[in-house]
Amino acid sequence: MAKDYYSTLGVSKNASQEEIKHAYKELAKKYHPDLNKAKGSEEKFKEINEAYSALGNEKSRQQYDTFGTAESSAGGGFHSGFQAGNFGFDFSDFFDEVFQGFGGMGGRRRGPRKGQDLQYELGIDLEDAFHGAEKTITFEKYAVCEHCKGLGGTNVEQCPTCHGRGVVQSTKQTVFGVFSATTNCPKCKGEGAVVKDSCKYCGGEGKVVKERKLHVKIPKGIDTGMSIRISGEGEAGERNAPAGDLYIILKVKKNSTFERKGDDLIAAVPLSFIQAVFGDEIEVPTVDGKARLKIPAGTQSETMFRLKGKGMHSMRTNESGDEFVKVRVEVPLKLSKKQKEILEEYAKHSDVSLQKGFFSKLKDAFSK
Repeated sequence: MAKDYYSTLGVSKNASQEEIKHAYKELAKKYHPDLNKAKGSEEKFKEINEAYSALGNEKSRQQYDTFGTAESSAGGGFHSGFQAGNFGFDFSDFFDEVFQGFGGMGGRRRGPRKGQDLQYELGIDLEDAFHGAEKTITFEKYAVCEHCKGLGGTNVEQCPTCHGRGVVQSTKQTVFGVFSATTNCPKCKGEGAVVKDSCKYCGGEGKVVKERKLHVKIPKGIDTGMSIRISGEGEAGERNAPAGDLYIILKVKKNSTFERKGDDLIAAVPLSFIQAVFGDEIEVPTVDGKARLKIPAGTQSETMFRLKGKGMHSMRTNESGDEFVKVRVEVPLKLSKKQKEILEEYAKHSDVSLQKGFFSKLKDAFSK
C-alpha cells in the first residue's frame, strides 16, 4: 500500500504548495534530531522529509497523486488489452517498459538521479527590460546536506541484495513465454550501495531544504514569457548526482506611459487645439528620456508619428524597434469671452454650421 504523504504532513489533498511548505517547516522544526531528543523523532523526521520530497513541487506531486509514488516511473506491467492483430504496436517499446532490458541484453542501471528543474517567475519593469538589469531573487530548494556531503549518512557499503551491480534478475511469465528480466535493485534503487547509518540532519536523503539567494542578469529586450536558464541551480540530485537547472520566467509589468508591441512602443500624448491647427514642436517621452517631435499644421487627432530606433532592443536582430507617438487633440472646455468671439467669427467664414453649435462640432471632429 502506498504511503499517505498528505497524512504525514497533516494536510489535505487539496492543500496549496504554500500550505504544504508551511506544514513541512513546522514539522521539521518540531522533530529535528538536534531539537527533539525523544525516541522516534529521528525516524519521524525522516518520514517528513520523504513526504515533502514527494509533495514539495508540482511535478513529483502530480506523479504521486496519479501513481501513488513519487518515482519518475510508475513501473511497467503487461497490458491485458493487447491484441495480436494490432500491427501498430511497438514491441521494442513494450519490452523496454515491462522489463527495462531482457534476456541476454543486460539491464540498465539507473544510478543516482539528477535533481529536478525549478521555475521562478520574476516580474520586472519596462525600464529594466529596456536597459537590462541585475536582480536578486530568493527561493527555497533542496541542497546537498553539508553534514553527510550528499551521501545520506556514513558507512556506505555494497548493497547486499544486488552485490553492487545496481540491478537484479528475475523471470516473468507473459503471453509470449517466460522471459528473464533485469531491473533496478529495489533496495539500493540502482545505486549499488546503501547507507548503513543514516544522517540525522537530512534523514538519509542526502539533501535538505535551504534558502538560496541569487543575482540574476536580465538582458535588454527581454519580454514576457521568455526565460533565463541557470545551469545547476535547480534541486540537488540523489547521492551527489548533478543538480537540476533553474528557469526564470520573465513577466514585464504594464507601464502607464508606454504600450509594448513586440519591439515597438506606443505612447499617447496630448496636443492642444492651437498646436494642432498651427503646428508646433513638442517634447515627448521615451524610455530613455525626452525627445523633440515636430507637429505639422493641421494635424488630426490620433495621428501617429514614428521615432526611429526609440523602441525596445531586439534579441533576434540585435537592433532596436521604433516608438510611435499617438497625438490626441484636446478641445478646450472653457473659453474666455474674447476667445469665443474670435472662434465664432472664424465659423462665419467657414463651412461649419452653427445649428448644432460650433464648439460641439469642433469637439466631435477631434474626438474621432
